[in-house]
Amino acid sequence: MNYSIVDKLGYIDEDIDSNIDLKVAIRKIKEEKNAVILAHYYQRPEVQDIADFVGDSLALSLKAASLNSSLILFAGVKFMAETVKILRPNSQVLIPDLNAGCSLADSCQFSDFKKFIDLHPNHIVVTYVNSSAEVKTISDICCTSSNAIKVVKSLNNSTPVIFAPDINLGSYVKSTLNRSNMVLWNGSCHIHNQFILQDIITLKTKHPKAKVIAHPECQNSILLISDFIGSTKSLLDFTYNSNNTDFIVVTEPGIIHQMKKLSPQKNFYFPYVQNEECYCNECSYMKLNNLKKIYLTLKYEYPYINLEPDIISKAAIPINRMLKIN
Repeated sequence: MNYSIVDKLGYIDEDIDSNIDLKVAIRKIKEEKNAVILAHYYQRPEVQDIADFVGDSLALSLKAASLNSSLILFAGVKFMAETVKILRPNSQVLIPDLNAGCSLADSCQFSDFKKFIDLHPNHIVVTYVNSSAEVKTISDICCTSSNAIKVVKSLNNSTPVIFAPDINLGSYVKSTLNRSNMVLWNGSCHIHNQFILQDIITLKTKHPKAKVIAHPECQNSILLISDFIGSTKSLLDFTYNSNNTDFIVVTEPGIIHQMKKLSPQKNFYFPYVQNEECYCNECSYMKLNNLKKIYLTLKYEYPYINLEPDIISKAAIPINRMLKIN
């Protein structure tokens, strides 16, 4: 294997026998190597189905912290795989495609964020896990959409806070806690930020009994008309526990796979549906991972996440503070 070519591509590209059942092959090689596959809810359905554990950022962080495996494959985006490496520094953490980035993490570069922090001295820096490992090294505590309110609420109310990088989630937390001393970094997720209020209203007109459920990374105008606001896992739990049968799902559509599995009798509608099989605003980064890449990554144990020990030790501090609060 020419790893220099792999590094240039960001993934292993090799012809494999078309007769191979990739799901069977992945399970076999995973067992042989005693590997664990973690996958985010926004992955392709077939990727979710071959994972040992599927979850949102918080659940995956908690799971990673509890693992003993020396070989972990993360089917998600790079900042998530970095978080696993930070929590399991002695494990080899594989990622099927190094190109699986994140527009939100990219919106907060280390040098720019450092200058922003310097402009606001004596602020506690709360950083969403949707950020690079380097950015975490200059943060005081991390959070996820599942526990952002709990994390900020745990801080002394008189202490000013910097919240980064998602301005929509930050605005939601600031408004919910009525916390005027929060300074927000102006970053956003391109998927959640592109939902348009009128499209959701139109969909609601077609399905008047549907509950509108939205992720707090969406713009405030959408949150204001939502029946429920929550993290990806919270949205899943809401659809499962609700007596309602119809839902308009305003987040990345990968979660609908789990919603249908848990509640096959219920109906899930998504803004911008092109047809029954395709959504035009899926996260292209999340969808870079597929079964072929996962199989080849497990086979060669490459690509993997490589972080300097100093970055790991510094970034672990805010992550572990978050996990203790949770």
